[in-house]
Amino acid sequence: MTGRREVWFVTGATSGLGRAIAEDALAAGHTVIGTARRPERLAGLIAAYPDRLEAVGLDVTDGQEIDSVAADVLARYGRVDVLVNNAGRTQVGAFEETTDRELRDLFELHVFGPAQLTRALLPQMRERGSGAIVNISSFGGQLSFAGFSAYSATKAALEQLSEGLADEVTPFGISVLIVEPGAFRTNLFGEGAAHFSDEHPAYAETVGATRERVRTGDGTQPGDPAKAAEAIRMALEAENTPLRLALGGDAVDFLVGHLDSVRAELASWEKVSRGTDIDA
Repeated sequence: MTGRREVWFVTGATSGLGRAIAEDALAAGHTVIGTARRPERLAGLIAAYPDRLEAVGLDVTDGQEIDSVAADVLARYGRVDVLVNNAGRTQVGAFEETTDRELRDLFELHVFGPAQLTRALLPQMRERGSGAIVNISSFGGQLSFAGFSAYSATKAALEQLSEGLADEVTPFGISVLIVEPGAFRTNLFGEGAAHFSDEHPAYAETVGATRERVRTGDGTQPGDPAKAAEAIRMALEAENTPLRLALGGDAVDFLVGHLDSVRAELASWEKVSRGTDIDA
């Protein structure tokens, strides 16, 4: 991205990482369209930036609302330079505990909503020859563990959509950035923000530990949202924007460990894997 003033479109902008991203973009001189189901929560920030922040109501699981808001923003602003798909929530439950409804709702929020919003704004970026799409994933987009199978599944889907998208739109001057945060001091672990599936006693030991960490971890997360927002903007302003950006020491540690494990397992079974090719 260039150093000029840009129009940022940030979903889930009223709290947590979304709000930090909005605040950082505003402080850098950009214009922000901040969306949320309850946009009135941005009133304080609007008072500080009345000419460069607009709060818009948007439920990213409502397809008609997505298309309507995107069309209205493009009609009034003419462009969106940076789209940040940030809206989301925590979901905790064993695979067996997670209902079909819970899984589908989470995919609507983390995958289908961002996909539709991206499709709505992508044509003007492509035709203009510039733009950036930032998809907020998690280090859980590359790995998972007890209690987070559903959450990680949605983030993995978002990451693979993003990776393929990047290969398609880079020739048009569009950057795609997958952000993989660790635990940041946002409200994702806060009361009412995390969704827990009904418990099954068989998973008390494995998933129970994850539930306890989420229920008691609010306010103890090591990540600073303001520093995360600055890092995201730094990556977008870099000469070569990375495809993936891990945020937080915990994210880096988990990802390095996961990559080492995958490489070791691949090497251990390489002979068997290669042996399945048709004989010459």
